[in-house]
Amino acid sequence: MLNERWNELADVKDELAERDWFMGTSGNLAIKVQDDPLQFLVTASGKDKRKRTDEDFLLVDQYGHPAVPTHLKPSAETLLHVEIYRKTNALCSLHVHTIDNNVVSEVYGDAGVVTFQGQEIIKAFDKWEEDAILRIPIIKNHAHIPTLAKEFAEHIHGDSGAVLIRNHGITVWGRTAFEAKKILEASEFLFRYQLRLLEHKPFQLFKVV
Repeated sequence: MLNERWNELADVKDELAERDWFMGTSGNLAIKVQDDPLQFLVTASGKDKRKRTDEDFLLVDQYGHPAVPTHLKPSAETLLHVEIYRKTNALCSLHVHTIDNNVVSEVYGDAGVVTFQGQEIIKAFDKWEEDAILRIPIIKNHAHIPTLAKEFAEHIHGDSGAVLIRNHGITVWGRTAFEAKKILEASEFLFRYQLRLLEHKPFQLFKVV
């Protein structure tokens, strides 16, 4: 199971790296290996995610601490993944910093949410109604990670979802690695769409749904 999960997460990492979503070693990924006791693989801190090595990930426990002796250090946001696995049945969680998600989080940061309606791609979030509304919360970028994780946990509702951290990045999760990647891709599509829309319709900046 460990090798299977490792390869599954490595495949996701390779694909996201090709999109250039890991600038400056930013971002981190996680995938659950077992439930009881909780153990999951998470990216090692400070690694070049464009390269595939035997030290890309390490196994951590329910507290985000290494589950076996290692010189590797878990990614700084490991506690966010802990909260996801503690509160949901999600298998995979992804955290990336992109220009688009950072700009959107700043534009809508004071409102604490960015809202989308009428875009076909929100079906990636299992929203199929004709007038469905997607709201992605935006939380403060607390430097103290336990504080960040505590606020982040307040917005975890269900086995799949997404949360923006203001001027930091987005964290998504899903019941499979494919679902988590799908939600991430759909989110980034929506962010780019919204920013392009604002170039042509500035009043949209103030639209509240």
